[in-house]
Amino acid sequence: MDYPAIKIERTAKTYPKLLKHIPDPPEVLYCRGNIALLKTECFAVVGTRSMTPYGREATQQIVPGLARHFTIVSGLALGIDAVAHHATLDCGGKTIAVLGSGINLITPETNLRLGQDILKNDGLIISEHPGKKPAGKRSFPERNRIISGLSKGVLVVEADEKSGSLITARLAGEQDRDVFAVPGNIFSSKSMGPHKLIRTGAKLVASSHDILDDYSKLPLAKSPHLSTIDPTHAMILAILEARGPLNIDSIIEYTDLGASKIIGALALMEIQGHIKQMAGGIFRKAE
Repeated sequence: MDYPAIKIERTAKTYPKLLKHIPDPPEVLYCRGNIALLKTECFAVVGTRSMTPYGREATQQIVPGLARHFTIVSGLALGIDAVAHHATLDCGGKTIAVLGSGINLITPETNLRLGQDILKNDGLIISEHPGKKPAGKRSFPERNRIISGLSKGVLVVEADEKSGSLITARLAGEQDRDVFAVPGNIFSSKSMGPHKLIRTGAKLVASSHDILDDYSKLPLAKSPHLSTIDPTHAMILAILEARGPLNIDSIIEYTDLGASKIIGALALMEIQGHIKQMAGGIFRKAE
């Protein structure tokens, strides 16, 4: 399926309201995909390209809970950005990818398939540049102001002290957006950025609830009914009902299924409102 670019000028009614009021909004947005997402509540998740296993797991754990309430925005870069997009798609959420290059040039090439998956799953890719214009030296800092400008808040998962993700966080502060950060290993350079943000006022995040507590009045997305023919979902519900709240490792052990299958099932079931994640990554059956 072809996804032609749509040009949205700043004066158009479809131009996102939050973005319109940043200090230097793009005069034009080029969009491919579901432009209705520009009118939804958005939240940004960003981080280093050279993530650690900890950063990957933290992103995979936190994003599904956010995707119940928000359209997840990120930069389609390697590392944390790509994991945030994947985690959103895996749990049935919606995501917006903001490019530093032209709207028809997805870079790096290794994320071309991810870009296609975003479009196939009713997501959106946007850029302020037309065609296949290559990204320049200033393209990514300029791109970052759009990521934060679209969003109510920004979460930084892992970042070096001079990471581009800290530029996004700084811009978020200048745009009067909320800034959140995931703490990390004190011996890892990837923790220096988030720890710096936390020291200067960003809210420490250990789960999606630490963010959602600040947005307690947000409505949940409408949830489809749980499929009674999905044996994995039925098995998880039966285990939680019989044994009470459990963490992921215990659920994997009791089901004797692979970790990736269980993580995906839990994320989808949480979005659908059939289970709830409590502090410490513990899951329980929804009431």
